[in-house]
Amino acid sequence: MLSDVTTPQDLDDRFRETLAALPAAERRRDPADPVTDDAPLSGAQVLDLFDAQVTSRQLDLAGRWLRSFGEGFYTIGSAGHEGNAAVAAALRPTDPALLHYRSGAFYCLRAAQVAADPTLATDSEPSAVRARTADPDPDSDRARIVDPDQDAGRTRTTDPERSADSESTVDSASTRDPEPTADPQVSESEPPGTESTSATGAADGFAAYADAARDVLRGMAASSLEPIAGGRHKVFGRADLAIVPTTSTIASHLPRAVGMGLAVERLRRMDSAGRRTGAGVRVGSGAGATHAPWPPDAIVVCSFGDASVNHASATAAFNTAGWYDHAGLRIPVLFVCEDNGLGISVRSPEGWVEATLRAKPGIRYFSADGADPVRTYEVAAEAAAWVRRNRRPAVLHLRTVRLMGHAGADAESAYRSPAELAEDLDRDPVAATARLLVDAGVATGEELLARYDETGWQVRRLAEEVLGEPKLASAADVVSALAPRRPVRVARAVADAAARASGPGAGARAEAFGGKPPELAGPMTLAQSINAALADGMLDHPQMALFGEDVAAKGGVYGVTKGLRDRFGAARVFDTLLDETSVLGLGLGAGLAGMLPVPEIQYLAYLHNAEDQLRGEAATMRFFSQGAFRNPMVVRVAGLAYQEGFGGHFHNDNSVAVLRDVPGLVVAVPARPDDAAPMLRTCLASAAVDGSVCVFLEPIALYHTRDLYTEGDGEWLAGYPEPGGWVAGHVPIGRARVYRVGSADDLTIITFGNGVRMSLRAAAVLAEEGVGTRVVDLRWLAPLPVADIIRESSATGRVLVVDETRRSGGVGEGVIAALVDAGYVGAARRVAGVDSFVPLGPAARHVLVSAEAITDGARTLLAR
Repeated sequence: MLSDVTTPQDLDDRFRETLAALPAAERRRDPADPVTDDAPLSGAQVLDLFDAQVTSRQLDLAGRWLRSFGEGFYTIGSAGHEGNAAVAAALRPTDPALLHYRSGAFYCLRAAQVAADPTLATDSEPSAVRARTADPDPDSDRARIVDPDQDAGRTRTTDPERSADSESTVDSASTRDPEPTADPQVSESEPPGTESTSATGAADGFAAYADAARDVLRGMAASSLEPIAGGRHKVFGRADLAIVPTTSTIASHLPRAVGMGLAVERLRRMDSAGRRTGAGVRVGSGAGATHAPWPPDAIVVCSFGDASVNHASATAAFNTAGWYDHAGLRIPVLFVCEDNGLGISVRSPEGWVEATLRAKPGIRYFSADGADPVRTYEVAAEAAAWVRRNRRPAVLHLRTVRLMGHAGADAESAYRSPAELAEDLDRDPVAATARLLVDAGVATGEELLARYDETGWQVRRLAEEVLGEPKLASAADVVSALAPRRPVRVARAVADAAARASGPGAGARAEAFGGKPPELAGPMTLAQSINAALADGMLDHPQMALFGEDVAAKGGVYGVTKGLRDRFGAARVFDTLLDETSVLGLGLGAGLAGMLPVPEIQYLAYLHNAEDQLRGEAATMRFFSQGAFRNPMVVRVAGLAYQEGFGGHFHNDNSVAVLRDVPGLVVAVPARPDDAAPMLRTCLASAAVDGSVCVFLEPIALYHTRDLYTEGDGEWLAGYPEPGGWVAGHVPIGRARVYRVGSADDLTIITFGNGVRMSLRAAAVLAEEGVGTRVVDLRWLAPLPVADIIRESSATGRVLVVDETRRSGGVGEGVIAALVDAGYVGAARRVAGVDSFVPLGPAARHVLVSAEAITDGARTLLAR
C-alpha cells in the first residue's frame, strides 16, 4: 500500500501489482519483428531496454538495502529516469557522454552495447565504429533511424523539420540550416543486440549488464576495486564506454561539454598538421602528438536535471554554445534535460523548463516523454542525427518522474502529497516498457516479472560480493590519483623540446619569429619573455591552443599575446566571449579531447566568477577517474596589485587563497623574465606529460618593468635563452630561486611576485647597513618549495616573510606553517597586505606592502 513517501517496498510492490494485472496479448509476436507495426525498435531491442531499466531499478533498491546497515554510502538513484536507456540506444557508444547522476539505465545500456561488441569501445579501429548502415545522401535533411533487423531490410525515415504541434519542435530562431559539412556520416548506431531473444531468457539478459551492475555497486559501497573512481566517489564513468565522470551535476559539467564539442569539431577539421588516423583525430606529430579519443564525427552528450537550467553554469554553457553557433562555428553537443519537475524539494514552475530551453538562441529543441521508450528512442535518434549531420547544438527535453525521493534521507512527505506520489508511480517508465512488451505480445507479465526477479537476485548477489572488497586504506591511497608528478619525465620533455627547436624544428622556428629568434632580440621584459615562450610552446605542441578575452586580435590587454594569432592562425589563437566560466569550460573540454589548452583569464578578480571550474571540475578529473581521464591545462591569469594608473580591486586583486586551497593544482608566479619562460615551459610540459592543471599567475605590475634599483639601470630585463640553454635553465615545479645580497648570512626574506623586486631593493638598503640577506623567490605557490624554505631559513635563523597578498588567508600563513611543521626554531616575522580590498589611487599604498615596510620589518627582526 502506498504510504506518504515512496519507499523501496512501495515501488517494488506497485511494480509487481502492475505486471500481474497486465492481460496477455491475443497472439505472440516474434521478438525480431518491430514491437509495433510502425516502430523503429524490434521486440528484442525493447526487451534490452527493459533489462537495462530493470537493472538500474534493482541497483537503486540495492543501494537503499546497503545503506540500511551502514555498508552503502550513496543513495541518489535513477528510479523514474530509466527512459534515458532509450537515449543511450539512440547514440553511438563512441559518443562521449557526461551523465546526470540519475543515469543508471543509460550507463547499463551502453555497457551492454560494448560488452556485446567490444570493438565498439573507444579505443577500437575505425572500421569497428562505423555505423552498419549509412544514409546514401550525407547532405540530406532527413535522418534515417535504422531498424536492427538488417536481413528484413526495414528502415524508417523521419523528418527532423517537424511541424509546430509535434512533440519534437524547434525554436524559430534556430531553424536555419548551415551548409552541409564535408564528410560526417549521418547514420546512427543501432540499439544493442540481444544475446537471447526469448522473453524468458532472464539470466542471459542480465549477463550483458552484470559488469555495469558491479561497477555501480562498487561505487555505492566505496570499494577500491570500483573501475573509475576507485572508491573515492560514486560516479558514472568508464573510459572504454566514453563516459566521462562528473561528480556534481548541478550544471558545472555543461561548460566542459561545450568545450568538448568545440574541440571535437576543431580537431575534425584540422589540416595535414593533424590529419585523421586511427579511430580518432591525430593531433600534431613527433613527441608532442596525441590522439583525440573519439571518432571525427562523434557528438558530445551531456545530461542534467531540470533544476539545473537555472544555474549560472548552465546559462553560461547554453549561451556559449549559442554564441558560437551564431558566429558560424560548430559545436556538436546534445544537451539532455531530464525533467522530473523537482530540484530536491523545490518545484520547477509548470512550463518553465520548456520555455527556458526553447528560448535558447542557436540551440535546436526536441522533446519526448521518458515513459514512452519507443518515442524517446525515435526523438533521441532524430536529435542525435541532426547534431551529427549539422555539427550544431541541440537540447532534448526528456520528461521524467522521480521515484523514492531525492536520496535515502529525503522525506518527501514534507513537500509532496500522496496524490502526487501516486501520479508519479502511474508514470513509472519501467512499468511503461513492460506494458508495451505485453501489449505487443512479445512477453507476458509473468515472464517479465521473472526477468525482474532474476535481475534482483543477481544484483543482490553482486552486492553481497562487493561488501567484502577492500576500501581505500590510507591517505596515500586516497591521493594517489590526484595529481601525479613525474619531474624526470617533465625535464626530459623540456630537453626534447629544446632538441627539436634547435634541430628539425629550427627552420619553422626561424620562420615563426620572422628570421629573428627571441634569443637574438636582446634583453626582454616579463611580458616579452612570456610572449616568446608562448610562441615556442605553440611550435612544439601542435595541439596547443591559446584563447580568452582579447587575446587574439588585440594581443591581450597588456600586449602579452601580441602577434601570436598572425603567426599561428585563428584556429589556434582566438578570442572568446566575455565569460570566465565558459573560457575555463572550453579549456576543460579541449584538454579532455586531446588538446593542450592555454586559456587566459584577463584579471585575477574575474577568476572568482568561475573558480568552481577549476576546483570542482578541472582538479577532480584525475582524482575521480584514477587517471583514465585528464584535462591538461595551463591557465594564464593576469593578477596581483601595484599597477599604477589603472587601480581598484578588480584590476589589482591580490587574493590567491582560493587557488592554493585546490588539491593538486599547480600555481606558478614568475617575477622575472628569465624565470617566466622556463616556468611556462615546465607548466606546458607537466600538462602534456602528467595532465597537470596549472595556473600561471602573471604579475601585471611587472609586465613592462625594466629597472630594479634606479631608473634606467635595466636590471629587471633579461635575455631569452636559446634552445641549447633550456635544459640548464629548467625550473622544476616546487623549486625556489635564491638571490644573495652581501654576505647573505644575517637574514632570509621569503617572498614572491612583486615582493621579489621590493625585497631586493630593501636588501640593497640593508647591505649598506652591513646586513647580508638571502631573498628567496618562491616562484611556486602550490606546491610550496618547502625544502628550499627550510634550508634557506635555517642558514640564517632569521626569517622575514613578505606576503603581498593578505595577512589572513595569504601565502605567508603557508610559509610560516611549513617552518613550524619542520621544527624551525629561529626568529620569524611577517610583512603582509592588510585584510582589505585594494582601493583606487594613492590609497592603495595604505593596504599594500612597500619596500620601506620590508626594510623596517627586517630591522625589527634583526634587533631581537
